[in-house]
Amino acid sequence: MKHAPVRRLPSTNRHILPSRLIERKNMGSFTPDAPNKATATEGRATPKAHIVPELAVSEWFNTAVPLTLAGLRDRPVFLHSFQLLCPGCVSDALPQVKRIEKLFSHTDLQVIGLHTVFEHHAAMSPVTLRAFLHEYGITSPVGVDMADGTSDIPVTMRRFGLRGTPSSVLIGRGGTLLHHAFGVEEDMIVGARIAMALATPIPAHNDRSEAGCADGRCDIPTTT
Repeated sequence: MKHAPVRRLPSTNRHILPSRLIERKNMGSFTPDAPNKATATEGRATPKAHIVPELAVSEWFNTAVPLTLAGLRDRPVFLHSFQLLCPGCVSDALPQVKRIEKLFSHTDLQVIGLHTVFEHHAAMSPVTLRAFLHEYGITSPVGVDMADGTSDIPVTMRRFGLRGTPSSVLIGRGGTLLHHAFGVEEDMIVGARIAMALATPIPAHNDRSEAGCADGRCDIPTTT
């Protein structure tokens, strides 16, 4: 089976995590680039379902309320990671995101941007990001990936195992990972994949309350 093509941006247009950061970064419990993990990184298929981790965001733009992936479980989500000083993000990834928004504006697809700063931190502050979003006409929700002081790599970037910018993650209804890519794929491939995610029925909800669920575990309900 042929793999979906991923556009290989020039090295000056893709910002890859420096090896010194990759060696010491804590990938957390969700590691899509690790061996023996079923993923779609670089266009590979995803044979096994993985529930994506939650976003860790310190500040939101273009949304009145903070967004959570748990709160969007019934909707497909196109999560794109970028840096405002990443040439490939500005020239290729963000224009594609705007085309996706326009094409799927009549659907329940949720597009979310994640500003994952792992370099030049002082130059890419939230103040600079606000001006950048205004100048480039980015109107979909954008979150600032949270820095926790333990690494140059922000929290969500570590949780998702993102290798650099631009990156994208397509999340299906129910919160499952459908596709994970580093770089920019062809519009037709991305559009077809999103259309398939939209065609998937909304999963049935368990009637059991989630009050007894925490840290990925659910207690047996108490009967009276």
